Amino acid sequence: MLNETMEEALNEQINREMYSSYLYLAMSAYSSSIGLPGFAHWFKVQVEEENIHAMKLFDYIHNQGGRVKLKEIKEPPMEFGTPMKMFQQTLKHEQFITRSIHELVDLARVEKDETTASFLQWYVEEQVEEEENDNEIIAKLKSFEENKNTLTEIDAELAKRLPPE
Repeated sequence: MLNETMEEALNEQINREMYSSYLYLAMSAYSSSIGLPGFAHWFKVQVEEENIHAMKLFDYIHNQGGRVKLKEIKEPPMEFGTPMKMFQQTLKHEQFITRSIHELVDLARVEKDETTASFLQWYVEEQVEEEENDNEIIAKLKSFEENKNTLTEIDAELAKRLPPE
């Protein structure tokens, strides 16, 4: 059973995950508007992932006898600049989410809630993957700065991303 402090913190994380989904949906729309359908596709898949992250928390709270309290999702930006700036913003956002997950793990330990601490390890590992993906794309975009033809190649590569299973 979740205590009130842990339940509130997990509800806040649902909101962060839903904002992530909303942010990436805005990035997908922006990518489409600047003629990068592969980037748009990549971000749409990211939206699906973020929704899965939120729903895992949603289900966990219910399964632990808690109550989900949905909060307002703030409006994301609509302009993101160059593809490089967009992925730098993506990485920065994922680093924020990583810090927030680590804070949840710390809170679970303080609250002596080993069940939640164990549950959150999936998110810790997932965040390593999220940041790694962003860093790889940023490295590819750095090569674009040197060779303008590679943006089309990167866009085509991002279009191949598969949705989560």
